[in-house]
Amino acid sequence: MLSIGALAKATGVKVPTIRYYEQQGLIAPPVRSEGNQRRYEPAARERLSFIRHARDLGLPLEAIRELLELSETPEMPCVDAHRIAGAHLGEVRARIARLRKLEAELERITSACDADTVGDCHVIHALADHSQCESEH
Repeated sequence: MLSIGALAKATGVKVPTIRYYEQQGLIAPPVRSEGNQRRYEPAARERLSFIRHARDLGLPLEAIRELLELSETPEMPCVDAHRIAGAHLGEVRARIARLRKLEAELERITSACDADTVGDCHVIHALADHSQCESEH
């Protein structure tokens, strides 16, 4: 059995986050000691590690909830897991495309600025007037 502090240390997940995941039903409520301290089974460590890794990959909690439910029935086909991961991959690629547009526009407006004063600064003028941008971002 692990205390919440030991579980946090073992998984790298902060104590308030562990409590939040409990409230959200992502990890089972722990048993309580006589002193009312949370005591977690070893399976909670594995489940919390799964959640942390999924969060590190940017998956939203609802997708993680679905993946956890899928992981509880290992004999099922993994088509739903592929669907969830594929949808997230599409969102990540779209976000990267938006970030590349932002990068290009910021590069353009910063490299076009050679002013000595803020009054003549191309960055300030471009931020004040969206029509000075070359593309939608």
